[in-house]
Amino acid sequence: MATGLLPTLESTLRALLHGRRPARSAAELSERDELKLRYLREVDILRDLTPDEMAWLKDTTEMVTCEAGRVIYGQDEETEVLFILKRGRVQLYRLTPDGKKLEIATLAPGTFFGEMPLISEHMHHTFAEALEESLICIMHREDVERLIVKKPQVAMRMLEVLGDRLNATESQLEALAFRSVRARLAGALLRLAQDGEVRATHQELSEVVGAYRETVTKTLDDFQREGLVDLNRMRIGLRDRSSLEALSSG
Repeated sequence: MATGLLPTLESTLRALLHGRRPARSAAELSERDELKLRYLREVDILRDLTPDEMAWLKDTTEMVTCEAGRVIYGQDEETEVLFILKRGRVQLYRLTPDGKKLEIATLAPGTFFGEMPLISEHMHHTFAEALEESLICIMHREDVERLIVKKPQVAMRMLEVLGDRLNATESQLEALAFRSVRARLAGALLRLAQDGEVRATHQELSEVVGAYRETVTKTLDDFQREGLVDLNRMRIGLRDRSSLEALSSG
């Protein structure tokens, strides 16, 4: 779909928060609706919805694109919507008092984020930033509540995802406190790998493992000399997963 057919993030949020839907022509609606339905069917937490329920969800969500580097929401914002990531990658992070990023999670397509204001928290405690051009579906709080009342299993699956995310965050904090940069970086590479490679800059990896970018670059060079990885521009191929696994647990 052409990006020009999609509304901006700001206009969509303004419309949803004021109880309105952005105006669309019949041709735009047809093309967007077909794409939205296909994407929504791929979201695991929505797998039990009937065709009629999926059609309702299609009508209640808005779809936007966010360019790489775009901050989708910031700390202390009170936007009461749920974001569903359909394409791209989104990083959730906090900022330390001195402005350093502490990565909470890097999200792949098919999951959701921005849920804190929907579960009694009055504001976000993290930032959400698109690491690459991302396609996102947005649901208003009232529509999320209707869906959960009608389909409690959706809420249960959301809790499972949040529980897994919390466990991953706790493991990451433990690693920051007790494990070396080599061990943390090996674990991050294994966690972020898709089809045997990681798409991330050295700066992004430094934020994930809580180390200086120069330290991450030197460690990756060491990994390449040791035959553990192949380094290419914006891509890191994993050559020896078993050795990385052993290193990450050390």
